[in-house]
Amino acid sequence: MKAIETITGRVSVLNRDDVDTDQIIPKQFLKRVERTGFGEFLFFDWAKQPDWELPRNPILVAGRNFGCGSSREHAPWALEDYGFQAIIAPSFADIFRSNCTKIGLLPVQLDVEACAAIRNAGEAQVDLATQEVRWPGGTAHFEIDPDIKHRLLNGLDDIALTLEAASAIDTYEAARERAGWVGPQTTAI
Repeated sequence: MKAIETITGRVSVLNRDDVDTDQIIPKQFLKRVERTGFGEFLFFDWAKQPDWELPRNPILVAGRNFGCGSSREHAPWALEDYGFQAIIAPSFADIFRSNCTKIGLLPVQLDVEACAAIRNAGEAQVDLATQEVRWPGGTAHFEIDPDIKHRLLNGLDDIALTLEAASAIDTYEAARERAGWVGPQTTAI
């Protein structure tokens, strides 16, 4: 997973509330097990509409309750594959937020007014280290769990986080080793 410090650039706007994971990536595209290749199907049904436009920018500004619905991890995969590195919204579904942080896609919760100001500015910088979003004409602070922040700043997915404790795991396993063959035990009758 790539480490995150700052994400800077133009913003794409999806000014809709209650965008669920079925809208983000429809069920017919969930046949892959790898995390790549989903971006081309992002918002598949909406993308067919004649007035649809969603530029591939590093930051997406969305409405309330983004990522609600099913817990499919394909939704963050599709957003990341499309090119988004951060999503700014007034609120997120809890499982969606967790799935994002596990792959290095940064969900940033800001109030409705700050989201509107960023949409209008058209560009922003998300600074994870200072937990601040800056845009022409404003700044806003956001909260993030300290453990998640550590993982994202250091590019640690669940496997890398476990491997940080490899020495302690080896010590534990060595202390539990038994000599000789370990197989089925028989008991005398």
